[in-house]
Amino acid sequence: MIEEIKKDPRSFWNNRYQTGETAWDIGYPSPPLKEYLDQIADKSLRILIPGAGNAWEAEYAWKQGFSGVEVVDIAPDAVAAFKQRVPDFPASQLHLLDFFELDKQYDLVLEQTFFCALDPALRRRYAEKMQAILASSGKLVGVMFDEPMNPDRPPFGGNTAEYTELFASYFQEVNIAPCYNSIQQRAGREVFVKLKK
Repeated sequence: MIEEIKKDPRSFWNNRYQTGETAWDIGYPSPPLKEYLDQIADKSLRILIPGAGNAWEAEYAWKQGFSGVEVVDIAPDAVAAFKQRVPDFPASQLHLLDFFELDKQYDLVLEQTFFCALDPALRRRYAEKMQAILASSGKLVGVMFDEPMNPDRPPFGGNTAEYTELFASYFQEVNIAPCYNSIQQRAGREVFVKLKK
């Protein structure tokens, strides 16, 4: 399956939306990210949600007044569905694009099921790209799996030690702790990650 993703990631992920194989999609904003957003007073932050899929967190942020929230996903059907569901979301902030092709800067990137969908061989490239697109003192915040998961298909897992080693080379502050407010199906299986450039 990894080879299939490498060959044509856009078609692979778009096909998952077409066939309804979207087990990662919980149908509402992830509680850890919702709670994190609720603590932010500055609604003008430039926020990116990469690999956003149906982008429930982006919809929530937008409706809470975060005017600078942006979405990027490689699957045309996911982007089209979001556009239809949230018609007042600015088209200029909705990107049908490979995350690694982004050429903008953000104050905050929210991670939710994107990292675990990537081939583990891309993890260093992910860290490099995150470091590049974050503005000075920008943050990468979100949840990651704290278990091995699958070796040959997404979601791919990991652990705190692995993540700490990976991100320490790219971020000034690396804070990783057990996630206390995961959804029930992921309870005890996630860590909350806060990385500062």
